[in-house]
Amino acid sequence: MPNVVVVGAQWGDEGKGKVVDLLTEHAQVVVRFQGGNNAGHTLVVNGQKTVLHLIPSGILHAGKTCVIGNGCVVDPTVFMKEVDGLRGRGFLADAAQLLLSEHAHVIFPWHKHLDLLREKARGGAAIGTTGRGIGPAYEDKVARRGIRIRDLLDLERLRRRVKERLPAASAEMTSLAKQAKVEDPLLDVETIVGEYGALGARLKEFVGDASLYLAEHIRKGTRVLFEGAQGSLLDVDHGTYPYVTSSNTVAGNAAVGSGIGPTAIDRVMGITKAYTTRVGSGPFPTELSDETGERLRKIGDEFGATTGRPRRCGWLDTVVLRYAVRVNGIWGVALTKMDVLSGLPTLKICTSYELDGQRVTELPGELEDLSRVTPIYEELPGWEQSLAGARTVEDLPAAAQRYVRRVEEIVGVPVVMISVGAERGETVVLKNPFRQ
Repeated sequence: MPNVVVVGAQWGDEGKGKVVDLLTEHAQVVVRFQGGNNAGHTLVVNGQKTVLHLIPSGILHAGKTCVIGNGCVVDPTVFMKEVDGLRGRGFLADAAQLLLSEHAHVIFPWHKHLDLLREKARGGAAIGTTGRGIGPAYEDKVARRGIRIRDLLDLERLRRRVKERLPAASAEMTSLAKQAKVEDPLLDVETIVGEYGALGARLKEFVGDASLYLAEHIRKGTRVLFEGAQGSLLDVDHGTYPYVTSSNTVAGNAAVGSGIGPTAIDRVMGITKAYTTRVGSGPFPTELSDETGERLRKIGDEFGATTGRPRRCGWLDTVVLRYAVRVNGIWGVALTKMDVLSGLPTLKICTSYELDGQRVTELPGELEDLSRVTPIYEELPGWEQSLAGARTVEDLPAAAQRYVRRVEEIVGVPVVMISVGAERGETVVLKNPFRQ
């Protein structure tokens, strides 16, 4: 049985949550393999909206197991808030439905303070992080001073780890607070140990060896769906560095971040909007600072599910999309928010860039070069009709069908799914990655 990875093919916010929720029907296990609660995956089922920041997007399906892998960084407060919220609505009645890797690293108060203080200290050079402590937590992990979920289950070991880390973190916070001219956060070892020890006691029922669990189930032929967070252009190695997140968001990290071998992955599905958005700083060649950009933002409800920040909007950039296909090994693309384009008389697709008088068809590796490119567009006719009732390609207006075909031709992989609304059922499925 195939195991499928779902990744974002732009700068995040592509609609991965909806696609994962839809595909969970055909899988038995859903795994988050990187990132933390800087993600915001929005699901709309029967008119009810659910925003998940950490728990996998398959959690609304009964009888499925959701796994948070070792590659994630976990804020226990956020984790338990999501658990409580889901249980309050009748989901997650069985704790066995959710498995939290004992090897995932923990986000502590100093990580969040450092994140915010560093951004303030950078001033106009700020990266645009969510301020959730994700970067500093990964920093501690790589520096071999991180504290893991398993450490929350042993109070004395937790106290020892916090005592080892807090003095240096406090010193940096004091320096940054002085530089940013804000109040110095004062953190106390025993307060942190008490709070996080109590959280450890609450989340203990979910903790286990995620790698072992996945290996055993994959060996049995269980269908596994791997859910990425953020997008390919935010990958710390392959994105628009330094305006990136702090983890590897591409499909190759699905194996590392969940503790399985790469041969267990069969297909990669890339998710892209029918246009392009970006949150925070960094180059964005097709950005629209006009009425069309504002229209996309308003109709597409382009505001961050995690931060509420307005997203920058622009035309579809297939230079970016082709790059994502290459670095992820994408089998097929899900084209989301097609309905947002309805009503625009003319649509544009960026097919290449102009840089210093030369036509460029590949993403420039130098950030300054990407900031200087001029997009080269191809124009296509738009359509007036609503797409809400479309369930097959034939239900789409001729101009919308042409738009989909042109995307396929330029990018070089098939469009296998088209989202025409926020609801789970408002989707045209051309190919199911678990079956075809």
